[in-house]
Amino acid sequence: MARRPIPPDAFARALLGWYDRHRRHLPWRAERGRRSDPYRVWLSEIMLQQTTVVTVGPYFLRFLERWPSIDRLAAASLDEVLQEWQGLGYYARARNLHRCARVVTEEHGGRFPDDEAGLRALPGIGLYTSAAIAAIAFDRPATVVDGNVERVVARLYALETPLPAAKPELRRLAADLTPDKRPGDFAQAMMDLGALICVPSRPNCAICPVISFCAVGGKKKAGDYPRRAPRKTRPLRQGVVFWVERADGAVLLRRRAEAGLLGGLMEFPSTPWREEAWTTDEALAEAPLKADWQSVAGLVSHGFTHFELELGVLRTKVGRNKLDGVWVRPDELGRHALPTLMRRVAAHMGHQVRPERAAERRLREIS
Repeated sequence: MARRPIPPDAFARALLGWYDRHRRHLPWRAERGRRSDPYRVWLSEIMLQQTTVVTVGPYFLRFLERWPSIDRLAAASLDEVLQEWQGLGYYARARNLHRCARVVTEEHGGRFPDDEAGLRALPGIGLYTSAAIAAIAFDRPATVVDGNVERVVARLYALETPLPAAKPELRRLAADLTPDKRPGDFAQAMMDLGALICVPSRPNCAICPVISFCAVGGKKKAGDYPRRAPRKTRPLRQGVVFWVERADGAVLLRRRAEAGLLGGLMEFPSTPWREEAWTTDEALAEAPLKADWQSVAGLVSHGFTHFELELGVLRTKVGRNKLDGVWVRPDELGRHALPTLMRRVAAHMGHQVRPERAAERRLREIS
């Protein structure tokens, strides 16, 4: 079936006219007529990767309060950044955020490159993020394609190719629609359209500003786009975590290696994670010390993007042992960069951990 062409100029006029009246007010978005701050755009786009606007909002404001400029963020320690990032997940983003801030400060005089190629050379900035920063912060005619935009474009053209195979074609089609004028506003308008009207299920086609251009708008099948390939079952990995408790109640933490999943974060010592279940003898060979280990009932479950994880727990009490790591009282675990997985381990052991922000820590120290 021949694809119906969409006149890009007419489409952009209709969409931008709607955006000027109904744009979302977001903490990182410049008011109409004002230039966007590249630092805010970059910070928000890194946070928004695989995370919702509702979740990101409070984190963005806290980061901005603590580090209002990129040179202030660059001067922070990685531990401080990871600690404030707790709860956002995908911690490689936080490590790259910190690296990028230092590169921009030390090698670019605190100014972001204003084109996609220069932005992609920075740590943690890929195809989508470079396009978003170039368009929104510098008004470059870049094609910005996130999940919202993919959904809008798939419906505009009734694209039958399922995701993720459809991504290159969706990008080409989105590029055909991207105007030379107001590309930053156009990118944000496409995102807002997907977030407010062209939602995943039951799109509100009756109030869509571009329904006249849409191949499936107003039809019952609109919610069936974009097509998706059958989801694969995520494999299960297993491990054992070691809860080492000192006589004064403090527990042992260690830092994970910088590279890899949860890199640079704090954890309770554990075995590697693998597909085969661990026998007790195998697990004890990985323990941080020889001791009288007791099995704790139940498992700690957690889902990562590409696999599910189940952790058994072994616990022991020790005296004055010299062990690699740091000793932390359970009520102070929130001061450390513990990923959600390790907070679940603590909860399994009867300790609820709430990340402690910088402002809360200052109040505790002076009270």
